[in-house]
Amino acid sequence: MRFLGINAIFHDPAAALVADGKVVAAAEEERFSRRKHGKRPLPFSAWELPEQAAAWCLREAGIGPEDLDAVAYSYDPALVRQRPDGDWEDLRTRYAVRAPLFLSTALPGLDPARVRFVPHHVAHAASAGLASPWRDCAVLVCDGRGEDVSHLAGRYRDGELEVLAAQRLPHSLGLMYEDVTEHLGFLRSCDEYKVMALASYGRPRHLDALRELIRTTGDGGFHVAAIDWNGYAKALARGEPWTADHADLAASVQVRLEEVLLELVGWLHERTGERRLALAGGVALNCVANTRLLAEGPFDEVWVQPAAGDSGTALGGALHLAQAHGEPAAPMPGAALGRGFTDEELGAWLDVARVPHSRPTDLAAAVAAELAADRIVAWFQGRSEYGPRALGNRSLLAHPGHARNTERLNDVKGREQFRPIAPMVLESRAAEIFGRGPTPSPYMLFVHEVRPSWCARIPAVVHVDGTARVQTVSPAAQPLLARMLAEFESRTGLPVVVNTSLNTAGRPMVDDPRDALECFGSSPVEVLALGPYLVRRGEVFAR
Repeated sequence: MRFLGINAIFHDPAAALVADGKVVAAAEEERFSRRKHGKRPLPFSAWELPEQAAAWCLREAGIGPEDLDAVAYSYDPALVRQRPDGDWEDLRTRYAVRAPLFLSTALPGLDPARVRFVPHHVAHAASAGLASPWRDCAVLVCDGRGEDVSHLAGRYRDGELEVLAAQRLPHSLGLMYEDVTEHLGFLRSCDEYKVMALASYGRPRHLDALRELIRTTGDGGFHVAAIDWNGYAKALARGEPWTADHADLAASVQVRLEEVLLELVGWLHERTGERRLALAGGVALNCVANTRLLAEGPFDEVWVQPAAGDSGTALGGALHLAQAHGEPAAPMPGAALGRGFTDEELGAWLDVARVPHSRPTDLAAAVAAELAADRIVAWFQGRSEYGPRALGNRSLLAHPGHARNTERLNDVKGREQFRPIAPMVLESRAAEIFGRGPTPSPYMLFVHEVRPSWCARIPAVVHVDGTARVQTVSPAAQPLLARMLAEFESRTGLPVVVNTSLNTAGRPMVDDPRDALECFGSSPVEVLALGPYLVRRGEVFAR
Protein backbone atom coordinates (compact mmCIF):
# COMPACT_ATOMS: atom_id res chain seq x y z
CA MET A 1 0.00 0.00 0.00
CA ARG A 2 1.08 3.59 -0.65
CA PHE A 3 0.67 6.50 1.73
CA LEU A 4 1.52 10.16 1.24
CA GLY A 5 2.19 12.32 4.28
CA ILE A 6 1.62 16.08 4.24
CA ASN A 7 2.73 18.74 6.71
CA ALA A 8 1.32 22.18 6.00
CA ILE A 9 -0.46 23.70 8.97
CA PHE A 10 2.28 25.76 10.64
CA HIS A 11 5.73 25.95 9.03
CA ASP A 12 8.23 23.76 7.19
CA PRO A 13 5.67 22.26 4.78
CA ALA A 14 6.84 18.88 3.56
CA ALA A 15 5.74 15.65 1.92
CA ALA A 16 6.78 12.03 2.38
CA LEU A 17 5.88 8.80 0.59
CA VAL A 18 5.76 5.40 2.30
CA ALA A 19 5.16 2.25 0.25
CA ASP A 20 4.80 -1.23 1.75
CA GLY A 21 5.95 0.16 5.09
CA LYS A 22 9.19 1.60 3.67
CA VAL A 23 10.16 5.23 3.24
CA VAL A 24 10.55 5.97 -0.47
CA ALA A 25 10.95 9.74 -0.49
CA ALA A 26 10.67 12.78 1.76
CA ALA A 27 11.34 16.44 1.05
CA GLU A 28 10.59 19.91 2.34
CA GLU A 29 8.85 22.45 0.14
CA GLU A 30 11.54 25.05 0.80
CA ARG A 31 13.98 23.03 -1.30
CA PHE A 32 11.74 23.58 -4.32
CA SER A 33 10.29 27.04 -3.65
CA ARG A 34 13.64 28.42 -2.34
CA ARG A 35 11.76 30.17 0.47
CA LYS A 36 13.31 29.48 3.88
CA HIS A 37 11.03 27.25 5.97
CA GLY A 38 8.50 27.26 3.13
CA LYS A 39 6.32 29.92 4.76
CA ARG A 40 5.80 31.78 8.00
CA PRO A 41 3.66 30.00 10.64
CA LEU A 42 0.68 32.34 10.41
CA PRO A 43 -3.00 31.32 10.40
CA PHE A 44 -3.61 32.86 6.99
CA SER A 45 -0.77 30.79 5.45
CA ALA A 46 -2.23 27.47 6.62
CA TRP A 47 -3.74 26.80 3.19
CA GLU A 48 -0.31 26.78 1.50
CA LEU A 49 0.57 23.19 0.67
CA PRO A 50 3.86 21.46 -0.22
CA GLU A 51 2.66 21.03 -3.79
CA GLN A 52 6.07 20.66 -5.41
CA ALA A 53 7.43 18.34 -2.73
CA ALA A 54 4.32 16.15 -2.92
CA ALA A 55 4.43 15.98 -6.72
CA TRP A 56 8.11 15.02 -6.59
CA CYS A 57 7.46 12.27 -4.02
CA LEU A 58 4.84 10.77 -6.32
CA ARG A 59 7.19 10.93 -9.31
CA GLU A 60 9.97 9.33 -7.29
CA ALA A 61 7.62 6.47 -6.41
CA GLY A 62 6.44 6.20 -10.02
CA ILE A 63 2.78 6.69 -9.16
CA GLY A 64 0.03 9.25 -9.52
CA PRO A 65 -2.34 10.75 -6.92
CA GLU A 66 -5.03 8.28 -7.94
CA ASP A 67 -2.73 5.40 -6.90
CA LEU A 68 -2.53 6.47 -3.27
CA ASP A 69 -4.33 4.38 -0.68
CA ALA A 70 -4.52 7.31 1.73
CA VAL A 71 -3.02 10.71 2.50
CA ALA A 72 -2.06 11.76 6.03
CA TYR A 73 -2.52 15.43 6.92
CA SER A 74 -0.60 16.01 10.15
CA TYR A 75 -3.19 18.08 11.99
CA ASP A 76 -6.69 17.22 13.14
CA PRO A 77 -8.96 20.29 13.27
CA ALA A 78 -11.55 18.33 15.27
CA LEU A 79 -9.18 18.45 18.26
CA VAL A 80 -8.94 22.25 18.33
CA ARG A 81 -10.82 23.94 21.14
CA GLN A 82 -13.46 26.32 19.84
CA ARG A 83 -12.41 29.95 19.83
CA PRO A 84 -14.52 33.09 19.43
CA ASP A 85 -15.43 34.06 15.88
CA GLY A 86 -12.91 36.48 14.47
CA ASP A 87 -9.95 34.84 16.20
CA TRP A 88 -7.07 34.31 13.79
CA GLU A 89 -6.76 30.73 15.01
CA ASP A 90 -10.28 30.07 13.80
CA LEU A 91 -9.05 30.88 10.30
CA ARG A 92 -6.30 28.25 10.63
CA THR A 93 -8.88 25.67 11.67
CA ARG A 94 -11.16 26.54 8.76
CA TYR A 95 -8.30 26.02 6.33
CA ALA A 96 -7.40 22.70 7.94
CA VAL A 97 -10.97 21.43 7.66
CA ARG A 98 -10.83 22.12 3.92
CA ALA A 99 -7.39 20.57 3.43
CA PRO A 100 -8.77 17.50 1.60
CA LEU A 101 -10.30 19.75 -1.05
CA PHE A 102 -7.16 21.87 -1.31
CA LEU A 103 -5.08 18.71 -1.73
CA SER A 104 -7.33 17.32 -4.44
CA THR A 105 -6.86 20.58 -6.35
CA ALA A 106 -3.09 20.56 -5.87
CA LEU A 107 -2.83 16.87 -6.83
CA PRO A 108 -5.34 16.27 -9.65
CA GLY A 109 -6.71 12.76 -9.49
CA LEU A 110 -6.63 12.53 -5.70
CA ASP A 111 -9.93 11.56 -4.11
CA PRO A 112 -10.39 13.97 -1.16
CA ALA A 113 -12.12 11.16 0.75
CA ARG A 114 -8.73 9.46 1.02
CA VAL A 115 -7.29 12.25 3.17
CA ARG A 116 -7.00 11.35 6.85
CA PHE A 117 -6.37 13.82 9.66
CA VAL A 118 -3.58 12.58 11.93
CA PRO A 119 -3.15 14.47 15.23
CA HIS A 120 -0.06 16.64 15.06
CA HIS A 121 1.75 15.10 18.01
CA VAL A 122 0.79 11.57 17.01
CA ALA A 123 2.47 12.28 13.65
CA HIS A 124 5.54 13.59 15.49
CA ALA A 125 5.55 10.50 17.72
CA ALA A 126 5.33 8.18 14.71
CA SER A 127 8.23 10.00 13.04
CA ALA A 128 10.30 9.04 16.08
CA GLY A 129 8.96 5.74 17.37
CA LEU A 130 8.10 4.09 14.05
CA ALA A 131 11.11 5.45 12.13
CA SER A 132 13.58 4.51 14.87
CA PRO A 133 15.61 1.27 14.80
CA TRP A 134 13.35 -0.20 17.52
CA ARG A 135 9.87 -1.71 17.65
CA ASP A 136 9.51 -0.97 21.37
CA CYS A 137 10.56 2.32 22.96
CA ALA A 138 9.42 5.29 24.97
CA VAL A 139 8.67 8.40 22.93
CA LEU A 140 8.71 12.07 23.88
CA VAL A 141 7.44 14.86 21.64
CA CYS A 142 7.96 18.48 22.61
CA ASP A 143 7.41 21.48 20.36
CA GLY A 144 5.61 24.80 20.17
CA ARG A 145 2.09 23.57 19.66
CA GLY A 146 -0.28 21.23 17.90
CA GLU A 147 -4.06 21.35 17.92
CA ASP A 148 -4.52 21.74 21.66
CA VAL A 149 -1.32 20.43 23.26
CA SER A 150 2.40 21.13 23.10
CA HIS A 151 3.81 17.78 24.19
CA LEU A 152 3.19 14.05 24.15
CA ALA A 153 4.77 11.33 26.27
CA GLY A 154 4.12 7.69 25.57
CA ARG A 155 5.52 4.43 24.35
CA TYR A 156 5.46 2.20 21.31
CA ARG A 157 4.91 -1.52 21.77
CA ASP A 158 5.17 -3.55 18.58
CA GLY A 159 4.34 -0.46 16.55
CA GLU A 160 1.32 0.64 18.59
CA LEU A 161 1.36 3.99 20.41
CA GLU A 162 0.12 4.35 23.97
CA VAL A 163 -0.19 8.00 25.03
CA LEU A 164 0.62 8.47 28.71
CA ALA A 165 0.65 12.27 29.02
CA ALA A 166 -0.01 15.36 26.93
CA GLN A 167 0.37 18.95 28.07
CA ARG A 168 -2.45 21.27 27.06
CA LEU A 169 -1.83 24.77 25.80
CA PRO A 170 -1.04 27.53 26.67
CA HIS A 171 1.79 25.79 28.52
CA SER A 172 4.55 25.12 26.00
CA LEU A 173 8.30 24.74 26.26
CA GLY A 174 8.64 25.33 22.55
CA LEU A 175 6.64 28.58 22.58
CA MET A 176 8.61 29.73 25.62
CA TYR A 177 11.85 29.20 23.69
CA GLU A 178 10.34 30.99 20.67
CA ASP A 179 9.47 33.95 22.90
CA VAL A 180 13.02 34.35 24.16
CA THR A 181 14.31 33.88 20.60
CA GLU A 182 12.26 36.88 19.50
CA HIS A 183 13.25 38.88 22.59
CA LEU A 184 16.92 38.36 21.72
CA GLY A 185 16.43 39.85 18.26
CA PHE A 186 16.14 36.64 16.26
CA LEU A 187 13.29 35.33 14.12
CA ARG A 188 10.89 33.14 16.08
CA SER A 189 10.00 29.71 14.69
CA CYS A 190 13.26 29.91 12.78
CA ASP A 191 16.31 31.03 14.79
CA GLU A 192 15.95 29.08 18.02
CA TYR A 193 19.27 27.32 17.34
CA LYS A 194 20.98 30.71 17.61
CA VAL A 195 19.78 31.02 21.20
CA MET A 196 21.29 27.60 21.91
CA ALA A 197 24.62 28.77 20.46
CA LEU A 198 24.49 32.10 22.30
CA ALA A 199 23.87 30.30 25.60
CA SER A 200 27.44 28.99 25.57
CA TYR A 201 28.71 32.56 26.00
CA GLY A 202 26.67 33.25 29.13
CA ARG A 203 26.14 32.23 32.75
CA PRO A 204 22.78 30.80 33.89
CA ARG A 205 22.44 33.39 36.64
CA HIS A 206 18.64 33.60 36.31
CA LEU A 207 18.13 29.91 36.88
CA ASP A 208 16.51 30.20 40.31
CA ALA A 209 13.90 32.62 38.99
CA LEU A 210 13.15 30.47 35.96
CA ARG A 211 12.76 27.39 38.14
CA GLU A 212 9.79 29.11 39.75
CA LEU A 213 8.29 30.07 36.40
CA ILE A 214 8.92 26.88 34.41
CA ARG A 215 8.27 23.66 36.32
CA THR A 216 7.04 20.12 35.92
CA THR A 217 3.74 19.07 37.50
CA GLY A 218 4.52 15.50 38.56
CA ASP A 219 2.05 13.90 36.15
CA GLY A 220 4.19 13.94 33.02
CA GLY A 221 3.36 17.55 32.17
CA PHE A 222 4.63 21.02 33.02
CA HIS A 223 3.59 24.60 33.70
CA VAL A 224 5.05 27.69 32.03
CA ALA A 225 4.07 31.00 33.61
CA ALA A 226 3.93 34.29 31.75
CA ILE A 227 7.49 35.64 31.73
CA ASP A 228 8.55 39.27 31.43
CA TRP A 229 11.84 38.85 29.60
CA ASN A 230 12.59 42.57 29.99
CA GLY A 231 13.27 41.86 33.63
CA TYR A 232 16.37 39.92 32.60
CA ALA A 233 17.66 41.75 29.52
CA LYS A 234 16.31 44.47 27.26
CA ALA A 235 14.69 43.38 24.01
CA LEU A 236 16.95 43.48 20.97
CA ALA A 237 15.97 44.59 17.50
CA ARG A 238 16.96 42.39 14.57
CA GLY A 239 20.71 42.68 14.05
CA GLU A 240 21.33 44.69 17.23
CA PRO A 241 24.48 43.55 19.08
CA TRP A 242 23.97 41.32 22.09
CA THR A 243 25.59 41.85 25.47
CA ALA A 244 26.56 39.66 28.40
CA ASP A 245 23.04 40.15 29.80
CA HIS A 246 21.55 38.59 26.68
CA ALA A 247 23.99 35.68 26.74
CA ASP A 248 23.16 35.11 30.42
CA LEU A 249 19.44 35.04 29.62
CA ALA A 250 20.03 32.55 26.81
CA ALA A 251 22.14 30.38 29.12
CA SER A 252 19.50 30.48 31.86
CA VAL A 253 16.67 29.48 29.52
CA GLN A 254 18.76 26.74 27.93
CA VAL A 255 19.72 25.16 31.25
CA ARG A 256 16.17 25.35 32.59
CA LEU A 257 14.88 23.68 29.42
CA GLU A 258 17.39 20.87 29.93
CA GLU A 259 16.35 20.45 33.57
CA VAL A 260 12.66 20.25 32.73
CA LEU A 261 13.29 17.75 29.94
CA LEU A 262 15.32 15.60 32.34
CA GLU A 263 12.39 15.58 34.77
CA LEU A 264 9.97 14.69 31.97
CA VAL A 265 12.04 11.76 30.73
CA GLY A 266 12.55 10.62 34.31
CA TRP A 267 8.77 10.42 34.73
CA LEU A 268 8.41 8.66 31.38
CA HIS A 269 11.06 6.08 32.23
CA GLU A 270 9.42 5.38 35.56
CA ARG A 271 6.07 4.82 33.85
CA THR A 272 7.32 2.66 30.98
CA GLY A 273 10.45 0.89 32.18
CA GLU A 274 11.78 1.13 28.63
CA ARG A 275 15.53 1.27 27.96
CA ARG A 276 15.21 3.27 24.75
CA LEU A 277 13.84 6.72 24.05
CA ALA A 278 12.87 8.26 20.70
CA LEU A 279 12.52 12.04 20.41
CA ALA A 280 10.74 14.35 17.97
CA GLY A 281 9.26 17.84 17.88
CA GLY A 282 11.15 21.07 17.35
CA VAL A 283 12.63 21.00 20.86
CA ALA A 284 14.38 17.74 19.92
CA LEU A 285 16.57 19.75 17.53
CA ASN A 286 18.24 21.19 20.64
CA CYS A 287 21.35 19.02 20.48
CA VAL A 288 22.74 20.36 23.78
CA ALA A 289 19.62 19.19 25.60
CA ASN A 290 19.66 15.85 23.74
CA THR A 291 23.18 15.15 24.94
CA ARG A 292 22.27 15.89 28.52
CA LEU A 293 19.23 13.60 28.29
CA LEU A 294 21.46 10.76 27.16
CA ALA A 295 24.31 11.48 29.58
CA GLU A 296 22.24 12.19 32.70
CA GLY A 297 18.83 10.69 31.97
CA PRO A 298 17.62 7.17 32.78
CA PHE A 299 17.50 5.79 29.22
CA ASP A 300 20.35 3.69 27.84
CA GLU A 301 19.79 4.80 24.24
CA VAL A 302 18.29 7.92 22.68
CA TRP A 303 17.35 8.25 19.00
CA VAL A 304 16.30 11.59 17.51
CA GLN A 305 14.35 11.95 14.27
CA PRO A 306 16.67 13.93 11.93
CA ALA A 307 13.64 15.89 10.68
CA ALA A 308 12.44 16.44 14.24
CA GLY A 309 10.65 19.71 13.44
CA ASP A 310 7.28 19.99 11.76
CA SER A 311 8.57 18.75 8.41
CA GLY A 312 8.99 15.34 10.04
CA THR A 313 5.26 15.06 10.69
CA ALA A 314 4.78 14.38 6.97
CA LEU A 315 6.84 11.22 7.37
CA GLY A 316 5.26 10.41 10.71
CA GLY A 317 1.75 10.78 9.33
CA ALA A 318 2.48 8.42 6.45
CA LEU A 319 4.10 5.86 8.77
CA HIS A 320 1.15 6.10 11.15
CA LEU A 321 -1.31 5.28 8.37
CA ALA A 322 0.85 2.41 7.13
CA GLN A 323 0.93 0.93 10.62
CA ALA A 324 -2.82 1.43 11.03
CA HIS A 325 -3.38 -0.49 7.78
CA GLY A 326 -1.36 -3.46 9.01
CA GLU A 327 1.94 -2.65 7.34
CA PRO A 328 4.70 -2.54 9.98
CA ALA A 329 7.01 0.40 9.41
CA ALA A 330 10.60 -0.35 8.46
CA PRO A 331 13.27 1.72 10.27
CA MET A 332 14.20 4.93 8.53
CA PRO A 333 17.08 4.11 6.14
CA GLY A 334 18.81 7.45 6.69
CA ALA A 335 18.23 11.13 6.04
CA ALA A 336 19.15 11.09 2.32
CA LEU A 337 15.53 10.91 1.16
CA GLY A 338 15.34 13.91 -1.16
CA ARG A 339 16.21 14.55 -4.78
CA GLY A 340 19.20 12.97 -6.46
CA PHE A 341 20.63 13.36 -9.96
CA THR A 342 22.51 11.12 -12.37
CA ASP A 343 26.03 11.93 -13.51
CA GLU A 344 24.62 12.63 -16.97
CA GLU A 345 22.09 15.12 -15.59
CA LEU A 346 24.77 16.91 -13.60
CA GLY A 347 27.09 17.06 -16.59
CA ALA A 348 24.29 18.50 -18.71
CA TRP A 349 23.74 21.28 -16.19
CA LEU A 350 27.43 22.18 -16.33
CA ASP A 351 27.38 22.17 -20.12
CA VAL A 352 24.29 24.38 -20.30
CA ALA A 353 25.90 26.82 -17.84
CA ARG A 354 29.12 26.70 -19.90
CA VAL A 355 31.13 26.14 -16.76
CA PRO A 356 34.60 24.62 -17.23
CA HIS A 357 34.94 21.44 -15.23
CA SER A 358 36.94 18.24 -14.91
CA ARG A 359 36.15 14.66 -13.95
CA PRO A 360 38.92 13.35 -11.67
CA THR A 361 39.62 9.64 -11.67
CA ASP A 362 39.51 9.74 -7.86
CA LEU A 363 37.10 12.42 -6.66
CA ALA A 364 37.67 11.66 -2.96
CA ALA A 365 41.42 12.19 -3.31
CA ALA A 366 40.98 15.31 -5.43
CA VAL A 367 38.64 16.95 -2.92
CA ALA A 368 40.85 15.94 0.01
CA ALA A 369 43.77 17.65 -1.72
CA GLU A 370 41.76 20.85 -2.17
CA LEU A 371 40.74 20.81 1.50
CA ALA A 372 44.31 20.11 2.62
CA ALA A 373 45.32 23.21 0.65
CA ASP A 374 42.81 25.15 2.80
CA ARG A 375 40.24 25.69 0.08
CA ILE A 376 36.50 25.73 0.81
CA VAL A 377 34.64 23.03 -1.11
CA ALA A 378 30.94 22.92 -1.94
CA TRP A 379 30.03 19.22 -1.83
CA PHE A 380 26.94 18.11 -3.79
CA GLN A 381 26.51 14.33 -3.78
CA GLY A 382 23.66 11.83 -3.85
CA ARG A 383 20.16 12.54 -2.58
CA SER A 384 19.50 15.66 -0.53
CA GLU A 385 18.90 15.48 3.21
CA TYR A 386 15.48 15.47 4.86
CA GLY A 387 15.60 17.81 7.84
CA PRO A 388 17.65 20.89 8.70
CA ARG A 389 21.12 19.32 8.95
CA ALA A 390 23.63 19.01 6.12
CA LEU A 391 24.99 15.48 6.48
CA GLY A 392 27.49 15.19 3.67
CA ASN A 393 25.15 15.43 0.70
CA ARG A 394 24.69 19.20 0.44
CA SER A 395 27.62 20.53 2.47
CA LEU A 396 30.30 23.19 2.63
CA LEU A 397 33.59 21.58 3.67
CA ALA A 398 36.79 23.10 5.03
CA HIS A 399 40.02 22.36 6.90
CA PRO A 400 39.41 22.10 10.68
CA GLY A 401 43.01 22.80 11.63
CA HIS A 402 42.88 26.55 11.00
CA ALA A 403 40.97 28.59 13.59
CA ARG A 404 40.27 31.34 11.07
CA ASN A 405 38.04 28.98 9.09
CA THR A 406 35.22 29.49 11.59
CA GLU A 407 35.10 33.19 10.76
CA ARG A 408 35.80 32.50 7.12
CA LEU A 409 32.84 30.14 6.71
CA ASN A 410 30.54 32.38 8.71
CA ASP A 411 31.50 35.19 6.33
CA VAL A 412 30.80 32.99 3.29
CA LYS A 413 27.38 32.12 4.66
CA GLY A 414 26.59 35.57 6.08
CA ARG A 415 26.13 34.17 9.60
CA GLU A 416 26.68 35.64 13.05
CA GLN A 417 30.24 35.06 14.22
CA PHE A 418 29.21 33.58 17.58
CA ARG A 419 27.76 30.53 15.83
CA PRO A 420 29.89 27.37 15.69
CA ILE A 421 30.58 25.16 12.71
CA ALA A 422 30.50 21.40 12.97
CA PRO A 423 32.87 18.50 12.33
CA MET A 424 32.33 15.30 10.42
CA VAL A 425 34.57 12.43 11.46
CA LEU A 426 35.14 8.83 10.51
CA GLU A 427 32.97 6.73 12.79
CA SER A 428 35.90 4.52 13.74
CA ARG A 429 37.90 7.53 14.98
CA ALA A 430 35.16 9.48 16.76
CA ALA A 431 35.68 8.11 20.29
CA GLU A 432 39.37 8.98 20.13
CA ILE A 433 38.62 12.65 19.48
CA PHE A 434 35.21 13.32 21.03
CA GLY A 435 33.68 12.34 24.36
CA ARG A 436 30.37 12.34 26.26
CA GLY A 437 28.06 12.24 23.23
CA PRO A 438 26.99 9.00 21.55
CA THR A 439 28.89 7.11 18.87
CA PRO A 440 27.76 6.61 16.18
CA SER A 441 26.02 9.96 15.73
CA PRO A 442 25.13 10.16 12.02
CA TYR A 443 22.55 12.97 12.20
CA MET A 444 24.43 15.73 14.05
CA LEU A 445 21.83 15.90 16.83
CA PHE A 446 24.11 15.65 19.86
CA VAL A 447 27.07 17.69 21.06
CA HIS A 448 30.30 16.04 22.11
CA GLU A 449 33.14 17.28 24.27
CA VAL A 450 36.33 17.70 22.28
CA ARG A 451 39.11 15.85 24.06
CA PRO A 452 41.78 18.29 25.33
CA SER A 453 44.55 16.76 23.23
CA TRP A 454 42.56 17.53 20.08
CA CYS A 455 41.28 21.06 20.78
CA ALA A 456 44.38 22.75 19.38
CA ARG A 457 44.50 20.39 16.39
CA ILE A 458 40.96 21.09 15.14
CA PRO A 459 40.22 24.61 16.48
CA ALA A 460 37.77 25.54 13.72
CA VAL A 461 35.15 23.10 15.03
CA VAL A 462 35.58 23.69 18.78
CA HIS A 463 32.86 25.89 20.23
CA VAL A 464 33.58 28.38 23.00
CA ASP A 465 32.47 25.81 25.61
CA GLY A 466 34.81 23.11 24.29
CA THR A 467 32.12 21.11 22.51
CA ALA A 468 31.33 20.22 18.91
CA ARG A 469 28.15 19.05 17.16
CA VAL A 470 29.52 15.89 15.58
CA GLN A 471 28.46 13.87 12.56
CA THR A 472 30.03 10.43 12.39
CA VAL A 473 30.54 8.95 8.93
CA SER A 474 30.23 5.23 8.25
CA PRO A 475 31.97 3.73 5.19
CA ALA A 476 28.99 1.41 4.73
CA ALA A 477 26.44 4.23 4.64
CA GLN A 478 28.53 6.95 2.94
CA PRO A 479 31.46 5.30 1.15
CA LEU A 480 32.56 8.30 -0.95
CA LEU A 481 32.49 10.66 2.02
CA ALA A 482 34.38 8.17 4.18
CA ARG A 483 37.07 7.76 1.51
CA MET A 484 37.43 11.53 1.26
CA LEU A 485 37.91 11.74 5.04
CA ALA A 486 40.52 8.98 4.91
CA GLU A 487 42.34 10.75 2.07
CA PHE A 488 42.25 14.01 4.02
CA GLU A 489 43.75 12.28 7.05
CA SER A 490 46.53 10.81 4.92
CA ARG A 491 47.48 14.36 3.90
CA THR A 492 46.97 16.21 7.19
CA GLY A 493 46.87 13.66 10.00
CA LEU A 494 43.32 14.80 10.81
CA PRO A 495 40.36 12.42 10.33
CA VAL A 496 38.00 15.40 10.71
CA VAL A 497 36.60 17.89 8.18
CA VAL A 498 34.49 20.98 8.80
CA ASN A 499 30.91 20.46 7.63
CA THR A 500 28.21 23.12 7.39
CA SER A 501 25.15 23.42 5.19
CA LEU A 502 25.51 24.40 1.55
CA ASN A 503 23.60 27.67 1.52
CA THR A 504 23.95 31.34 2.36
CA ALA A 505 22.09 33.39 4.96
CA GLY A 506 18.32 33.35 4.65
CA ARG A 507 18.32 30.74 1.88
CA PRO A 508 17.32 27.09 2.13
CA MET A 509 19.95 24.43 1.65
CA VAL A 510 20.97 23.83 -1.94
CA ASP A 511 18.91 21.02 -3.44
CA ASP A 512 19.35 20.81 -7.21
CA PRO A 513 22.25 21.58 -9.61
CA ARG A 514 20.94 25.04 -10.45
CA ASP A 515 20.94 25.93 -6.74
CA ALA A 516 24.49 24.62 -6.42
CA LEU A 517 25.78 26.65 -9.36
CA GLU A 518 24.02 29.81 -8.15
CA CYS A 519 25.46 29.41 -4.64
CA PHE A 520 28.94 28.70 -6.02
CA GLY A 521 28.79 31.68 -8.35
CA SER A 522 27.57 34.14 -5.72
CA SER A 523 29.79 33.23 -2.76
CA PRO A 524 33.57 32.99 -2.27
CA VAL A 525 33.74 29.19 -2.45
CA GLU A 526 36.82 27.94 -4.28
CA VAL A 527 35.73 24.49 -5.43
CA LEU A 528 32.44 22.79 -6.30
CA ALA A 529 32.26 18.98 -6.28
CA LEU A 530 29.06 18.38 -8.26
CA GLY A 531 28.66 14.64 -8.40
CA PRO A 532 31.81 13.30 -10.11
CA TYR A 533 32.76 16.71 -11.50
CA LEU A 534 35.06 19.38 -10.07
CA VAL A 535 34.59 23.06 -10.79
CA ARG A 536 37.37 25.41 -9.68
CA ARG A 537 36.59 29.05 -9.14
CA GLY A 538 39.86 30.21 -10.64
CA GLU A 539 39.09 28.42 -13.90
CA VAL A 540 35.52 29.73 -14.09
CA PHE A 541 36.42 33.38 -13.59
CA ALA A 542 39.74 33.33 -15.43
CA ARG A 543 38.02 33.34 -18.80
